Amino acid sequence: MPNALTSGTPWRVMARFAMPLLIGNVVQQMYHMVDAIVVGQHLGVDALAAVGATNSILFLLIGFAQGMTQGFAIPTAQAYGAGDMKALRRSVAAGSILTACSSLILMIVAPLVIKAFLGLMRTPDELIDMAATFATVNFLGVAALMFFDYLSAIIRATGDSRTPLVFLILACLVNIALVIVFVQFLGLGIAGAALATVISQAISALMCLAYLIHSIEVLHVGRSDWKVGGRALAHQLKIGVPMGFQQSIIAIGAIAVQVSLNSLGATAVAAYTTANRVDGIAVAFLMSLGLAVSTFTAQNKGAGLSSRIRVGVRQAAIMSVCVSLLLGIMLVGFGDFIVRSFVGGGQEHVVSMAHEYLVVNGTMYVLLGLLFVTRSALQGLGRTLIPTLAGTFELSMRVAAAVVLGQSLGFEGIVLANPLAWMGATLLLIPSWIIAKRGLPQDAGIREVPFAEDTDEVNLPATSYELPEEGILAEDITLAEEDAREALHV
Repeated sequence: MPNALTSGTPWRVMARFAMPLLIGNVVQQMYHMVDAIVVGQHLGVDALAAVGATNSILFLLIGFAQGMTQGFAIPTAQAYGAGDMKALRRSVAAGSILTACSSLILMIVAPLVIKAFLGLMRTPDELIDMAATFATVNFLGVAALMFFDYLSAIIRATGDSRTPLVFLILACLVNIALVIVFVQFLGLGIAGAALATVISQAISALMCLAYLIHSIEVLHVGRSDWKVGGRALAHQLKIGVPMGFQQSIIAIGAIAVQVSLNSLGATAVAAYTTANRVDGIAVAFLMSLGLAVSTFTAQNKGAGLSSRIRVGVRQAAIMSVCVSLLLGIMLVGFGDFIVRSFVGGGQEHVVSMAHEYLVVNGTMYVLLGLLFVTRSALQGLGRTLIPTLAGTFELSMRVAAAVVLGQSLGFEGIVLANPLAWMGATLLLIPSWIIAKRGLPQDAGIREVPFAEDTDEVNLPATSYELPEEGILAEDITLAEEDAREALHV
């Protein structure tokens, strides 16, 4: 398994794995930025604000679906680390079935309720029609987004984070070209911006599927693999639903923020939307490292390398702190310059408000980096309860800031929502990871080494064992491992 994350110096393999994810996330944020720039420059500030008014709703529904598909790939990574190819293929089949079903439900239900939802959120009247149009087009094409996320996740579960990046870059280039053509030349307005995104996502999903079929034999799902029983589906849902629900909890907080923003008018919405686009690029760095930690932890759990997990997560935490400090300095120093590229001239108030958002968030990125690392490590172990509870803490703090501080301090109070939410989550996640780390069994994996030790020679061979001939579910891996170790007197 050449792409396994079960050998090599942990921080090195995670950094190599995270780099394509980082580039992909930045590229993805860049084409969102291009959308915002084209919309803001050619359709005006109200159109830009309308796009921003849909962010929380898209995050609530699509975020749930995306979190769920990421969860479906965790059993795949665990089975891959354990070398159980039958369990791997069944996991892929079960996740595909569940992704298709959830896509269909979202495509049917979401467009029917979007306008009422915008009204409940007190979206300014002048923005509702444009916002409803933008959201509806996105929801009608949600299957493309979900399958690209799912197919990318299972490719990454095998340790390959580069191939999805190539497809994403190609799709982003298509999206940039299409949004310019649809909005600037064909005059399709805000619907054209959404349609360009949907088409580009469909192209990336098809490229992922073609690659799986032609290049990754271990993921080829045969006819017998599609005979997925209730137990396999339940296992996928056991991990996927809490991860999706966690995203929804965060999105509910985002909706509370959006409602408070809407009450401040279109200028505040435009400023927050613009700053959020810039902030998204910075957050992509930390998010990529979190995804690498999740796959690293899942594969090494499947392989029974507990000591390697401990070392890797500690090293990832150190990397996240360093990157967070650098990103914060960049946003504080250059945030206003970046913001001006979105809104054009004569919008100094929007620039000032957006820069305030970036300064407050940038100084607190260390908390966000630790949040991503610890949450991803727990998820990679298959532990979804604590991350879900941490999401509840995030919700509580974000709503408190949006409602209470938003009313008393206005835009300044709303800006505090993200840092307070990160603080609430890390207060639970960090102690939970420490407890989970101490509860991991000892093994013959790698000795713990300082972060600065730059060598691959610290890796000792892990104890091997035979898995049953029949494919096992990821939740059974630990039991099989313990039985095998006992038989070998480990």
